[in-house]
Amino acid sequence: MKKNLSILAICVALAFMVSSPVAAKTEFISIGTGGTGGVYYPYGGGVAEVWSKFVPGVKAVAEVTGASVENVKLAHKGETVVGLVMGDVAVAGVTGAGKFKGEKHDILALATMYPNLLQIVTLKKSGITDIEQIKGRNISTGSPGSGTNFMAETAIKALGIPLDSYNDSRLSFTETANALRDGTIEVGFWCVGPPTSSIMDLATTHDIHIIDLKPAQVEKILAANETYSAVELGGGTYTGVDDPVPTIGVWNVMICQKSLTEDMVYQLAKALFEHNDYLVKIHPAAKYTTPENAAKYSPIPLHPGAIKYLKEVGIEVPAKLIP
Repeated sequence: MKKNLSILAICVALAFMVSSPVAAKTEFISIGTGGTGGVYYPYGGGVAEVWSKFVPGVKAVAEVTGASVENVKLAHKGETVVGLVMGDVAVAGVTGAGKFKGEKHDILALATMYPNLLQIVTLKKSGITDIEQIKGRNISTGSPGSGTNFMAETAIKALGIPLDSYNDSRLSFTETANALRDGTIEVGFWCVGPPTSSIMDLATTHDIHIIDLKPAQVEKILAANETYSAVELGGGTYTGVDDPVPTIGVWNVMICQKSLTEDMVYQLAKALFEHNDYLVKIHPAAKYTTPENAAKYSPIPLHPGAIKYLKEVGIEVPAKLIP
């Protein structure tokens, strides 16, 4: 009897070993996003939920970071797997330009997300109507390591405004909105997909003015960075801002570690694009996260896994995006 029970126990143990997902260990995907007052964080949280639910063996988590520049560095070092990044920063990371100080970073694109718009905010009572009036003022060009800071400084330099001609607090989106409220700064920069919660909240309590860029200013800024485009912030996006605001924009890109396997990135891309309806419920900007836009607007080469999915759904990938 004892012998039979022992044999039965061994059989059960072997059956459990065969049926248990030993090979399918959980793969943790960390997503570098941004601060809680922008779009990256809720968007990244939605992506994490999609991947955790629809990619077998994956547990994804969105992490608060300093945003674009930091996200490139984190993915390159392997401290995150995926990062949400502005296109101009992604190009700089790959080529080692600007803040990356000659160091080329090992990243590829997984998807193109949505366009960011530069939104230069002040209170109406400040009387500031032109970006060149920031000279001698207290401002915030975004947190260090963020795409907002990168784009703001690119624009300011292109317009010939010395970086030492103003006092820059370099605050996060939420901190920038609070500083405008209490008067410690007069101008705040956002580069984010509109509408964004921090500006929306500010506009409900204060009369805001979003500074437009003049045609000559736009021309100078576009000449400084080919990833930028002339765009308009739609009238009515924020309370009290009824007319369209001419500005500049740049596409956001979802980057990943170059070392990720083709199969893993294929699974991530497939889930991302085929469950886009979930992301749109989190933020309307996600309507731009499509396979077509990945091939059309990616500023850096795509990962082979993403390319595999795009080809599978009949999308031609330009030669410049093939690593």
